[in-house]
Amino acid sequence: MNGIVLTHSSVPPAPLASEDDLFAIFRGAEKPRAQFRIGAEAEKFGVDAKTGAPISYAGNKGISRILQDLVARHGWRGESEYEGGPTLALVKDRQANGLPSANVTLEPGSQLELSGAPMVDVHAIHDEMAEHLAQIAPISAELGLVWLGLGFHPLARQEDLDWVPKLRYGIMREYLPTRGKYGLDMMRRTSTVQANFDYSSEADALRKLRVSSKLAPVTTAVFANSPFVEGALTGEVSRRARVWLDVDPDRTGLLPFCFAADAGFAGYVEWALDCPMFLFKREGKPVDNRGQTFRDFLAHGFGGHRATASDWEMHLNTLFPEVRLKRTIEIRGADSLPLRYFAALPALWTGILYDDQALAEAEALVADYQVGELDEVRKQVPAEGLRALFRGKPLAVVAERVMDIARGGLGRRAIKNAAGKDESVHLDALARLVARAECPADELRAAVAGATDLRAAILEHAQV
Repeated sequence: MNGIVLTHSSVPPAPLASEDDLFAIFRGAEKPRAQFRIGAEAEKFGVDAKTGAPISYAGNKGISRILQDLVARHGWRGESEYEGGPTLALVKDRQANGLPSANVTLEPGSQLELSGAPMVDVHAIHDEMAEHLAQIAPISAELGLVWLGLGFHPLARQEDLDWVPKLRYGIMREYLPTRGKYGLDMMRRTSTVQANFDYSSEADALRKLRVSSKLAPVTTAVFANSPFVEGALTGEVSRRARVWLDVDPDRTGLLPFCFAADAGFAGYVEWALDCPMFLFKREGKPVDNRGQTFRDFLAHGFGGHRATASDWEMHLNTLFPEVRLKRTIEIRGADSLPLRYFAALPALWTGILYDDQALAEAEALVADYQVGELDEVRKQVPAEGLRALFRGKPLAVVAERVMDIARGGLGRRAIKNAAGKDESVHLDALARLVARAECPADELRAAVAGATDLRAAILEHAQV
């Protein structure tokens, strides 16, 4: 494949002068409301359509063949980490057509991810994903592959999975198992849908971070969609949610500091400074400094290298809280989903975060929610989903109110598709489940109930 090497300057990057420089990434991302966009990212598992065997990186039916096809037929450009290295990502620069860029990337177990372009509305988010699935359909049929929209690989064992040859994954695969039980499962056997949102100021960013963090267990429960492990039903609705409870306590979970009404960027910076690093890069090559906090790296350097702005941005990308602050607010708690539910995550949070009335209503709803009680309900959600108890009532009660708030916000945005439907149309199918205190996993369990060949039933009913 003709890949493009990410260029690396021979001039050493300028070191950060002080901790004040760490705020630049956040302050530089502030933008006026008129420029707000919506981003979505979605991962999926490729498997053999007959056997369910997982796709590998290389080989005749490997993920690299999918990347080659996207380059040859659909105008994507390949990217590699170094000269002569394997292609690990694709980019499509659509600026000439007045559209922003999109990326196709790979997760460690060969999960294929569309990291979509920032869009004005949820209709465009849905259409972009539909186009992506249409692009990979012919080569998938040719290779005998299907794609599964689930939060946890339903069939593969760890030993069945290949490793994508990305340099940092070698460091992560050694470090994470020292921090939690499910580090390798997180890397290779989970898939997610993520929605990303803009902010106008420090106060706006922290307000959105606070509200979405307090509702993180609701997000996870509403979008729970991983009831299988190694070809069997587990009794849970989200094994992915279970995994994220025991990956690395330093860099995952809820962030108590952001619950304070006066929280600012400083709280997030202080937390990130004290999180251990995996690595940093020089001239495109990883430097392994695992376990060193960024605070220590900033103060003392490592191996003669000093901390730079790009090191800081890379470090922020290796932190995995339920809601993450970078150049956008990232809602990260959902399982991967089939297309009929995919746009519901960006729709839900667009309705809340991009409408003043809806954001105020959500803020009032969660005003007295406490970290301790939310951590407790997070432990229930993998097994119980929306039936988990929160303050003596099923979490579905909160979820229904959240759905109503989002619908109101989307209705006031009044952005309609060609059929005259506003963005709340993308909530309709999911809302029917929430009204029954159910999630996509419940629907999937019902679909395979009584199947004499559960593997075949999974392959039929869990496709994107």
